[in-house]
Amino acid sequence: MASLVNAVKSTIAENLGGPSHSLVPEDQQFSLEEVPDQTGKDSCHNRRLASIGIGYGCSHTLLKKNIEHLYILSMSQDIIEDNLKAVGEEMGEEAAKKVTWLQCDMSDWHAVKATADKIAKSTDRIDILIGNAARGIMTYQLTDYGVDRHMALNHLGHVILTSHLLPTLKKTAAEGNKVRIVYQSSNAHQGSPSDTKFASLDELNRDLGPNGLYGRSKLAELLYARYLARHLTASHPNILANATHPGVVETKMSKTDIHNAYPTLGYAMSVGLNPFKKDIFTGAVSTMFAATKTEKSGQYICPPAVPEAGSELSQKEELGEQLMKLARELIKEKTYSESAAKGCPFEDY
Repeated sequence: MASLVNAVKSTIAENLGGPSHSLVPEDQQFSLEEVPDQTGKDSCHNRRLASIGIGYGCSHTLLKKNIEHLYILSMSQDIIEDNLKAVGEEMGEEAAKKVTWLQCDMSDWHAVKATADKIAKSTDRIDILIGNAARGIMTYQLTDYGVDRHMALNHLGHVILTSHLLPTLKKTAAEGNKVRIVYQSSNAHQGSPSDTKFASLDELNRDLGPNGLYGRSKLAELLYARYLARHLTASHPNILANATHPGVVETKMSKTDIHNAYPTLGYAMSVGLNPFKKDIFTGAVSTMFAATKTEKSGQYICPPAVPEAGSELSQKEELGEQLMKLARELIKEKTYSESAAKGCPFEDY
Protein backbone atom coordinates (compact mmCIF):
# COMPACT_ATOMS: atom_id res chain seq x y z
CA MET A 1 0.00 0.00 0.00
CA ALA A 2 2.84 2.36 0.90
CA SER A 3 4.48 1.82 -2.49
CA LEU A 4 1.20 2.63 -4.24
CA VAL A 5 0.83 5.85 -2.28
CA ASN A 6 4.39 6.87 -3.11
CA ALA A 7 3.81 6.12 -6.79
CA VAL A 8 0.71 8.33 -6.79
CA LYS A 9 2.62 11.13 -5.05
CA SER A 10 5.43 10.92 -7.60
CA THR A 11 2.98 10.99 -10.51
CA ILE A 12 1.33 14.12 -9.13
CA ALA A 13 4.68 15.82 -8.47
CA GLU A 14 6.08 14.95 -11.88
CA ASN A 15 3.10 16.18 -13.86
CA LEU A 16 1.03 18.75 -11.99
CA GLY A 17 1.59 22.23 -10.60
CA GLY A 18 0.97 23.93 -7.28
CA PRO A 19 2.79 22.52 -4.24
CA SER A 20 3.10 19.07 -5.85
CA HIS A 21 6.92 18.97 -5.74
CA SER A 22 6.81 18.68 -1.96
CA LEU A 23 5.20 15.24 -2.28
CA VAL A 24 8.39 13.42 -3.30
CA PRO A 25 11.04 12.18 -0.83
CA GLU A 26 13.41 14.84 0.45
CA ASP A 27 16.39 13.51 -1.51
CA GLN A 28 14.43 13.99 -4.77
CA GLN A 29 13.34 17.54 -4.08
CA PHE A 30 14.85 20.55 -5.82
CA SER A 31 13.87 24.16 -6.47
CA LEU A 32 15.13 26.96 -8.67
CA GLU A 33 16.45 28.68 -5.55
CA GLU A 34 18.89 25.78 -5.19
CA VAL A 35 20.47 26.32 -8.61
CA PRO A 36 24.18 26.95 -7.88
CA ASP A 37 25.85 30.24 -8.73
CA GLN A 38 26.84 30.21 -12.42
CA THR A 39 29.50 32.94 -12.37
CA GLY A 40 32.03 32.44 -15.17
CA LYS A 41 29.96 29.89 -17.09
CA ASP A 42 28.54 30.00 -20.63
CA SER A 43 25.32 28.34 -21.76
CA CYS A 44 23.84 27.53 -25.15
CA HIS A 45 20.08 27.15 -25.07
CA ASN A 46 17.98 26.43 -28.11
CA ARG A 47 14.26 26.84 -27.94
CA ARG A 48 11.20 28.10 -29.69
CA LEU A 49 8.74 30.71 -28.42
CA ALA A 50 10.82 31.49 -25.37
CA SER A 51 8.60 34.09 -23.72
CA ILE A 52 5.75 31.70 -23.05
CA GLY A 53 7.61 28.46 -22.54
CA ILE A 54 9.92 26.47 -20.34
CA GLY A 55 12.87 28.01 -22.19
CA TYR A 56 12.19 31.39 -20.62
CA GLY A 57 12.07 29.80 -17.16
CA CYS A 58 15.51 28.26 -17.78
CA SER A 59 17.06 31.40 -19.26
CA HIS A 60 15.64 33.63 -16.53
CA THR A 61 17.01 31.32 -13.84
CA LEU A 62 20.50 31.11 -15.36
CA LEU A 63 20.70 34.90 -15.70
CA LYS A 64 19.49 35.33 -12.14
CA LYS A 65 22.24 32.95 -11.04
CA ASN A 66 24.92 35.04 -12.78
CA ILE A 67 25.61 33.04 -15.93
CA GLU A 68 28.47 34.74 -17.79
CA HIS A 69 26.88 34.48 -21.22
CA LEU A 70 23.77 32.93 -22.71
CA TYR A 71 23.33 31.96 -26.35
CA ILE A 72 19.68 31.57 -27.28
CA LEU A 73 18.54 29.97 -30.53
CA SER A 74 14.93 30.66 -31.47
CA MET A 75 12.74 31.70 -34.36
CA SER A 76 11.00 34.92 -33.36
CA GLN A 77 12.86 38.21 -32.92
CA ASP A 78 9.78 39.91 -31.45
CA ILE A 79 9.56 37.34 -28.69
CA ILE A 80 13.24 37.50 -27.76
CA GLU A 81 13.06 41.30 -27.68
CA ASP A 82 10.14 41.09 -25.27
CA ASN A 83 12.13 38.62 -23.16
CA LEU A 84 15.18 40.85 -23.00
CA LYS A 85 13.06 43.85 -22.13
CA ALA A 86 11.53 41.91 -19.22
CA VAL A 87 14.97 40.74 -18.07
CA GLY A 88 16.33 44.29 -18.27
CA GLU A 89 13.46 45.66 -16.20
CA GLU A 90 13.80 42.97 -13.54
CA MET A 91 17.56 42.34 -13.37
CA GLY A 92 19.08 45.38 -15.06
CA GLU A 93 20.48 46.04 -18.51
CA GLU A 94 23.77 44.30 -17.72
CA ALA A 95 21.91 41.01 -17.37
CA ALA A 96 20.15 41.52 -20.71
CA LYS A 97 23.51 42.25 -22.38
CA LYS A 98 24.70 38.76 -21.44
CA VAL A 99 22.32 37.27 -24.02
CA THR A 100 23.24 36.62 -27.63
CA TRP A 101 20.21 35.72 -29.73
CA LEU A 102 20.67 33.69 -32.90
CA GLN A 103 17.69 33.13 -35.18
CA CYS A 104 17.53 29.49 -36.13
CA ASP A 105 14.92 27.01 -37.29
CA MET A 106 16.06 23.69 -35.79
CA SER A 107 14.43 21.77 -38.64
CA ASP A 108 16.67 23.61 -41.14
CA TRP A 109 19.82 21.56 -40.72
CA HIS A 110 22.05 23.85 -42.79
CA ALA A 111 20.97 26.75 -40.56
CA VAL A 112 21.67 24.70 -37.43
CA LYS A 113 25.21 23.94 -38.58
CA ALA A 114 25.84 27.58 -39.50
CA THR A 115 24.51 28.75 -36.15
CA ALA A 116 26.60 26.23 -34.21
CA ASP A 117 29.68 27.35 -36.13
CA LYS A 118 28.97 30.98 -35.18
CA ILE A 119 28.78 30.02 -31.51
CA ALA A 120 31.95 27.94 -31.69
CA LYS A 121 33.84 30.86 -33.25
CA SER A 122 32.64 33.33 -30.63
CA THR A 123 33.47 31.40 -27.45
CA ASP A 124 35.99 28.85 -26.22
CA ARG A 125 33.77 27.66 -23.37
CA ILE A 126 30.31 26.09 -23.05
CA ASP A 127 29.32 24.68 -19.67
CA ILE A 128 25.65 23.97 -20.35
CA LEU A 129 23.83 22.87 -23.50
CA ILE A 130 20.04 22.66 -23.27
CA GLY A 131 18.07 21.24 -26.20
CA ASN A 132 14.36 21.84 -25.82
CA ALA A 133 13.26 23.05 -29.23
CA ALA A 134 10.17 21.05 -30.08
CA ARG A 135 7.24 20.59 -32.38
CA GLY A 136 4.41 19.63 -30.05
CA ILE A 137 1.40 17.37 -30.42
CA MET A 138 0.63 18.42 -33.97
CA THR A 139 -0.26 16.84 -37.29
CA TYR A 140 2.10 15.02 -39.66
CA GLN A 141 4.31 17.17 -41.85
CA LEU A 142 7.50 16.67 -43.88
CA THR A 143 10.43 19.09 -44.00
CA ASP A 144 12.11 20.25 -47.19
CA TYR A 145 14.55 17.38 -46.63
CA GLY A 146 11.67 14.91 -46.87
CA VAL A 147 11.86 13.92 -43.20
CA ASP A 148 9.08 13.85 -40.60
CA ARG A 149 9.16 17.31 -39.03
CA HIS A 150 8.80 16.04 -35.46
CA MET A 151 11.97 13.94 -35.74
CA ALA A 152 13.78 16.52 -37.87
CA LEU A 153 13.26 19.31 -35.34
CA ASN A 154 12.87 17.62 -31.97
CA HIS A 155 15.77 15.20 -32.33
CA LEU A 156 17.92 15.47 -35.45
CA GLY A 157 18.34 19.24 -35.13
CA HIS A 158 19.72 18.69 -31.63
CA VAL A 159 22.10 16.02 -32.92
CA ILE A 160 23.56 18.45 -35.47
CA LEU A 161 23.85 21.28 -32.95
CA THR A 162 25.54 19.06 -30.38
CA SER A 163 27.89 17.53 -32.93
CA HIS A 164 29.21 20.91 -34.06
CA LEU A 165 29.62 22.16 -30.48
CA LEU A 166 31.39 19.00 -29.28
CA PRO A 167 34.93 20.39 -29.64
CA THR A 168 34.05 23.35 -27.41
CA LEU A 169 32.22 21.14 -24.91
CA LYS A 170 35.19 18.76 -24.75
CA LYS A 171 37.65 21.63 -24.33
CA THR A 172 35.61 23.06 -21.48
CA ALA A 173 35.51 19.66 -19.77
CA ALA A 174 39.25 19.04 -20.33
CA GLU A 175 40.00 22.22 -18.37
CA GLY A 176 38.42 20.62 -15.30
CA ASN A 177 34.90 22.04 -15.63
CA LYS A 178 31.73 20.00 -15.37
CA VAL A 179 29.77 20.19 -18.62
CA ARG A 180 26.10 19.28 -18.61
CA ILE A 181 23.99 18.48 -21.68
CA VAL A 182 20.20 18.29 -21.28
CA TYR A 183 17.55 17.22 -23.77
CA GLN A 184 13.86 17.78 -23.14
CA SER A 185 12.07 14.47 -23.35
CA SER A 186 8.60 13.82 -21.94
CA ASN A 187 6.51 11.10 -20.38
CA ALA A 188 4.77 11.21 -23.75
CA HIS A 189 7.70 9.07 -24.97
CA GLN A 190 5.69 6.14 -23.61
CA GLY A 191 3.27 6.71 -26.50
CA SER A 192 5.84 5.77 -29.10
CA PRO A 193 4.67 2.68 -31.04
CA SER A 194 5.90 -0.61 -29.57
CA ASP A 195 7.31 -1.61 -32.98
CA THR A 196 9.61 1.43 -33.18
CA LYS A 197 12.94 0.32 -34.63
CA PHE A 198 14.40 3.49 -36.22
CA ALA A 199 15.35 1.23 -39.12
CA SER A 200 14.80 3.53 -42.11
CA LEU A 201 13.55 6.84 -43.42
CA ASP A 202 10.39 5.09 -44.61
CA GLU A 203 9.69 4.10 -41.01
CA LEU A 204 10.33 7.64 -39.75
CA ASN A 205 7.95 9.02 -42.34
CA ARG A 206 4.96 6.95 -41.27
CA ASP A 207 2.10 9.12 -40.07
CA LEU A 208 1.62 7.84 -36.52
CA GLY A 209 -0.91 10.49 -35.58
CA PRO A 210 -0.11 13.56 -33.43
CA ASN A 211 0.53 11.68 -30.18
CA GLY A 212 2.61 8.96 -31.78
CA LEU A 213 4.75 11.40 -33.75
CA TYR A 214 5.44 13.56 -30.70
CA GLY A 215 6.00 10.55 -28.45
CA ARG A 216 8.48 8.93 -30.83
CA SER A 217 10.52 12.14 -31.07
CA LYS A 218 10.67 12.34 -27.27
CA LEU A 219 11.73 8.70 -27.08
CA ALA A 220 14.55 9.63 -29.46
CA GLU A 221 15.71 12.42 -27.15
CA LEU A 222 15.82 10.07 -24.17
CA LEU A 223 17.69 7.41 -26.14
CA TYR A 224 20.11 10.08 -27.38
CA ALA A 225 20.96 11.27 -23.87
CA ARG A 226 21.66 7.69 -22.82
CA TYR A 227 23.70 7.12 -26.00
CA LEU A 228 25.92 10.08 -25.12
CA ALA A 229 26.22 8.86 -21.54
CA ARG A 230 27.52 5.51 -22.81
CA HIS A 231 29.94 6.94 -25.36
CA LEU A 232 30.75 10.57 -24.53
CA THR A 233 30.75 10.42 -20.72
CA ALA A 234 32.73 7.19 -20.89
CA SER A 235 35.59 8.97 -22.67
CA HIS A 236 35.05 12.42 -21.13
CA PRO A 237 33.86 11.90 -17.52
CA ASN A 238 33.33 15.64 -16.97
CA ILE A 239 30.59 15.71 -19.63
CA LEU A 240 27.19 14.59 -18.38
CA ALA A 241 24.17 13.98 -20.63
CA ASN A 242 20.64 13.57 -19.33
CA ALA A 243 17.03 13.86 -20.47
CA THR A 244 14.18 15.45 -18.55
CA HIS A 245 10.39 15.49 -18.32
CA PRO A 246 8.93 18.92 -17.48
CA GLY A 247 5.39 17.91 -16.53
CA VAL A 248 2.17 19.41 -17.88
CA VAL A 249 3.18 23.05 -18.30
CA GLU A 250 1.29 26.18 -19.34
CA THR A 251 3.06 26.87 -22.66
CA LYS A 252 2.08 27.72 -26.21
CA MET A 253 2.33 24.02 -26.92
CA SER A 254 -0.42 23.19 -24.44
CA LYS A 255 -2.49 26.33 -25.06
CA THR A 256 -2.45 26.81 -28.83
CA ASP A 257 -0.54 24.15 -30.74
CA ILE A 258 -2.70 21.35 -29.36
CA HIS A 259 -5.61 22.71 -31.42
CA ASN A 260 -3.67 22.02 -34.63
CA ALA A 261 -4.20 18.31 -33.99
CA TYR A 262 -7.40 18.46 -31.94
CA PRO A 263 -9.44 21.57 -32.84
CA THR A 264 -12.20 20.76 -30.32
CA LEU A 265 -10.86 18.07 -28.02
CA GLY A 266 -7.75 20.18 -27.49
CA TYR A 267 -9.74 22.38 -25.13
CA ALA A 268 -9.50 19.62 -22.55
CA MET A 269 -5.78 20.44 -22.34
CA SER A 270 -5.72 24.13 -23.22
CA VAL A 271 -8.55 25.05 -20.85
CA GLY A 272 -9.63 22.06 -18.78
CA LEU A 273 -6.17 21.34 -17.35
CA ASN A 274 -5.31 24.98 -16.64
CA PRO A 275 -5.87 24.76 -12.86
CA PHE A 276 -3.50 21.81 -12.65
CA LYS A 277 -0.66 22.83 -14.96
CA LYS A 278 2.81 23.85 -13.85
CA ASP A 279 3.82 27.42 -14.63
CA ILE A 280 6.90 27.98 -16.79
CA PHE A 281 9.22 28.27 -13.79
CA THR A 282 7.98 25.12 -12.06
CA GLY A 283 8.17 23.42 -15.45
CA ALA A 284 11.86 24.36 -15.70
CA VAL A 285 12.88 22.74 -12.40
CA SER A 286 13.88 19.29 -13.67
CA THR A 287 15.84 20.84 -16.55
CA MET A 288 17.67 23.18 -14.20
CA PHE A 289 18.54 20.29 -11.91
CA ALA A 290 20.00 18.38 -14.86
CA ALA A 291 21.76 21.49 -16.22
CA THR A 292 23.37 22.72 -13.01
CA LYS A 293 23.29 20.22 -10.17
CA THR A 294 23.31 16.51 -11.04
CA GLU A 295 26.57 14.56 -10.95
CA LYS A 296 25.14 11.62 -12.91
CA SER A 297 24.81 10.87 -16.61
CA GLY A 298 22.31 8.90 -18.66
CA GLN A 299 19.33 9.55 -16.41
CA TYR A 300 15.73 10.42 -17.16
CA ILE A 301 14.91 13.12 -14.61
CA CYS A 302 11.31 13.98 -13.77
CA PRO A 303 10.17 16.91 -11.58
CA PRO A 304 11.50 18.01 -9.36
CA ALA A 305 14.61 15.76 -9.37
CA VAL A 306 13.23 12.23 -9.60
CA PRO A 307 15.22 9.69 -11.66
CA GLU A 308 12.83 7.39 -13.52
CA ALA A 309 13.51 4.33 -15.66
CA GLY A 310 11.38 5.46 -18.58
CA SER A 311 9.61 3.09 -20.95
CA GLU A 312 10.92 -0.35 -21.90
CA LEU A 313 11.94 0.99 -25.32
CA SER A 314 13.91 3.82 -23.74
CA GLN A 315 16.05 1.31 -21.86
CA LYS A 316 17.12 -0.65 -24.96
CA GLU A 317 20.72 0.23 -25.74
CA GLU A 318 20.57 -1.43 -29.14
CA LEU A 319 17.62 0.79 -30.10
CA GLY A 320 19.64 3.86 -29.16
CA GLU A 321 22.54 2.64 -31.26
CA GLN A 322 20.25 2.05 -34.24
CA LEU A 323 18.65 5.48 -33.78
CA MET A 324 22.02 7.18 -33.99
CA LYS A 325 23.14 5.04 -36.92
CA LEU A 326 20.08 6.20 -38.85
CA ALA A 327 20.62 9.79 -37.67
CA ARG A 328 24.18 9.82 -39.04
CA GLU A 329 23.08 8.31 -42.36
CA LEU A 330 20.19 10.74 -42.86
CA ILE A 331 22.09 13.86 -41.88
CA LYS A 332 25.07 12.99 -44.09
CA GLU A 333 22.81 12.19 -47.03
CA LYS A 334 20.58 15.26 -46.74
CA THR A 335 23.37 17.76 -46.05
CA TYR A 336 26.14 16.17 -48.11
CA SER A 337 26.98 19.14 -50.36
CA GLU A 338 27.33 21.54 -47.42
CA SER A 339 28.97 19.19 -44.92
CA ALA A 340 30.47 15.82 -45.82
CA ALA A 341 31.55 16.99 -49.28
CA LYS A 342 33.53 19.76 -47.61
CA GLY A 343 35.22 17.43 -45.13
CA CYS A 344 32.88 17.72 -42.15
CA PRO A 345 33.52 14.53 -40.11
CA PHE A 346 30.20 14.70 -38.26
CA GLU A 347 31.26 13.10 -34.99
CA ASP A 348 28.39 12.41 -32.62
CA TYR A 349 30.50 11.78 -29.51
